[in-house]
Amino acid sequence: IIIGLFLPFQVLLVSSSRHPDQWIVPGGGMEPEEEPCGAAVREVYEEAGVKGKLGRLLGVFEHNQDRKHRTYVYVLTVTETLEDWEDSVNIGRKRKWFNINEAIRVLQSHKPVHAEYLRRLTATCNPTCSSTCCGPTNGNTWVFPMTDDNAPDYVNSTTGDR
Repeated sequence: IIIGLFLPFQVLLVSSSRHPDQWIVPGGGMEPEEEPCGAAVREVYEEAGVKGKLGRLLGVFEHNQDRKHRTYVYVLTVTETLEDWEDSVNIGRKRKWFNINEAIRVLQSHKPVHAEYLRRLTATCNPTCSSTCCGPTNGNTWVFPMTDDNAPDYVNSTTGDR
């Protein structure tokens, strides 16, 4: 989740490569041997054309019953914005700042999981906090198993595994 250091609190969304009229939270897959935090920084650079300070891990979302697909959601505070970036040049991707409530509303209809990421952001402490003690329960990682209807079932885990 990309945030800006201005008030009111805002997040950056990008246009979907499959549905250019829809907005999504930027992200993607990890390369072999890549750590989740490194993938997060790389993906927002490629998809949104921004660099920034990677903050705390907001949570881990599991997307199937056997837990083979996990989404690590980090907070990144923008420090630099590129005028032209890889996805804007190659596929015409756009980016836009939204206030948090508007972003949740925009995402809810077609990307309810992404809307849930933002709800989780607003439910925790100061989103710009990078302290390991700043989180839902003294720094423990939240794991969110996703059900068939994409409604998260909240589980707190200190290890990130259930």
